[in-house]
Amino acid sequence: MTTQLELADWRRQVAELYAGVRGTDDPASGHALWRAGRDELFRRHPQSPLGPDDPLRRSGLPYGPYDPALRFTVAVREPTDPDRRVELDTGGDGVTTLVPVGRVELPEPVAGSLDLWWLEQYGGGLFLPLRDGSSGQTSYGGGRYVLDTAKGADLGGTSDSLVVDLNFAYHPSCRYDDRWLCPLAQPGNTIAASVTAGELMSDDATAV
Repeated sequence: MTTQLELADWRRQVAELYAGVRGTDDPASGHALWRAGRDELFRRHPQSPLGPDDPLRRSGLPYGPYDPALRFTVAVREPTDPDRRVELDTGGDGVTTLVPVGRVELPEPVAGSLDLWWLEQYGGGLFLPLRDGSSGQTSYGGGRYVLDTAKGADLGGTSDSLVVDLNFAYHPSCRYDDRWLCPLAQPGNTIAASVTAGELMSDDATAV
């Protein structure tokens, strides 16, 4: 019971953090709020994926500087393969099925296309992972998440568009601890451009 309540509280606080971001007029200020909130959660919350002696608890998570050119409001287009299903083992959560529900085209300086997925589980949610040219170098090799609305990571949008801000790309929990099994970016969520904004592997990652 205790673990489930802790996890519910983690998700509640993440959702509240993103609500605060959406309520901020200046995206850079919203990003600073998000960074501070994530650092606090990773430092103190019992569901933090960081080990008790991980130095990131003290230093905070590393990020690239905010780049306003990486924030987009994009239309959601029809998926290229609507009948595709991807079943992923997520450990204690069982099997999560990804269902393609759309595709977003990111303009320059990224110039890439990403599949938008629906997590077919209780409650569901939109899922937009990203594997870019920095993956395996300055960011986690398995990619990062931009949106995961089932967990509260939602930057906003309308019935036919989404706010996609790559400055908010963050590592899944399995980057920190292999006891977590995370759905990772599929081939349709890979772009060639290197996104040096968002969460990185180290503070000096942008210089690598």
